[in-house]
Amino acid sequence: MTTTSDQSYVRTEMLAEKAPPISNIGIIGWMRTNLFSSWLNIILSLIAIYAVYTVLAGLLPWIFGGIWNANSLTECREKLIEIHGESTNRACWGVIRERFWQLMYGFYPTDLGPSWLPAYWRPNLALIMLFAAIAPVLFNGLPKKMLLISVAFPFVAPWLLWGGSFWVPLLAFAGFVVGYLVNKLVSKTASSLVGLIAGVLAALIWWFYIVGPLSGTLEGILPIGIEAVESRKFGGFMLAILLGITGIGLSFPLGVVLALGRLSNLVIVKALCVGFIEFIRGVPLITLLFVASVLLNYFLPKGTEFDIILRVMIMITLFAAAYMAEVIRGGLAALPKGQYEAADALGLDYWQAQRLIIMPQALKISIPGIVSTFIGLFKDTTLVSIIALADPMQWIKFIQSNAEWNGVIWELYGFVAFVFFIFCFSMSRYSMYLERKLQTGH
Repeated sequence: MTTTSDQSYVRTEMLAEKAPPISNIGIIGWMRTNLFSSWLNIILSLIAIYAVYTVLAGLLPWIFGGIWNANSLTECREKLIEIHGESTNRACWGVIRERFWQLMYGFYPTDLGPSWLPAYWRPNLALIMLFAAIAPVLFNGLPKKMLLISVAFPFVAPWLLWGGSFWVPLLAFAGFVVGYLVNKLVSKTASSLVGLIAGVLAALIWWFYIVGPLSGTLEGILPIGIEAVESRKFGGFMLAILLGITGIGLSFPLGVVLALGRLSNLVIVKALCVGFIEFIRGVPLITLLFVASVLLNYFLPKGTEFDIILRVMIMITLFAAAYMAEVIRGGLAALPKGQYEAADALGLDYWQAQRLIIMPQALKISIPGIVSTFIGLFKDTTLVSIIALADPMQWIKFIQSNAEWNGVIWELYGFVAFVFFIFCFSMSRYSMYLERKLQTGH
């Protein structure tokens, strides 16, 4: 009887995969890799954990154990002593609850329009329009029709905030149409640069010399408008967001123009751009704000009224544009020379090369610097409190000067810092998202 057996040493089937050790995966694996990988890391991690615990042990009870239902600092302290004892150290959030709307809107009127409309409906509607306007610009996949809101926002939002005749924003929009038509008409018989200059001049003439008289005439024929609000009633975070959004929206295209002008071969254009950039960068923002608030009136014709917020917007925009120009110039300098040569080889003119090849790559390189400039600009809006505009920092002084809340410090500054952090952190995260989205090389 013969028996056969398989004596081969080659395995005919694969072994099942085994799970990795518990110590190398999950939270335990992460801690071993990042916190306790060596004796030095163990010591540093324990010191850091103790420091974080010490800070949070004092901060979290102060924040979450505070009092919200108090109408004065004295009442708040009495309630804290009653609940937690004499040695307690908790926040008096009652000041935020009582003065929340002033911190948000300042002296802005609440009773505008019919009684059935909610309070602050005009600035709230402008804020909703802002989010709807920037959404299709910042994110893909949204309906293209939303760009109509983006086009209308710069004209409708100021009308909602300041009020007045509806003919003014309508005619202001018409100025862009006039400039575009003049540009197209002149470009047919002259160069594109001459057409661009003619279009800009036509728009400026329309805005400065035609809009005012024509809007008054149309308002007399067909009055359409809402109640006007003075600029001095603007305040709180509404003012900070207004100045920040205006500065960001206007300084970016102006910075692009200045960056291109600084790199231009035209001597006069280059000299003007370099002089402007270096002068603005060499002067503190607070000096420009004082010029806008006080000194500018001395250079204007007697009796001329120039809105204080508009003056501040102009100075903030010019200040941010100078820094934006240098950030974008850095992106342009980082591009290889071959990109410019490739544009010339394709037969593109200067503006086509900038629009299709050069500027998109330069802006992608400059994203971190651009967003950093935006964040710095938004935080710098707090400087307007020095020229007596009622931004959140100025409102902290107003509230502290009240006898009921005299002595409240950390609660107010902490709340303002938290709101600014939300906006700045959101811009920072979006820049990281945009960098990942535009990343093409690995």
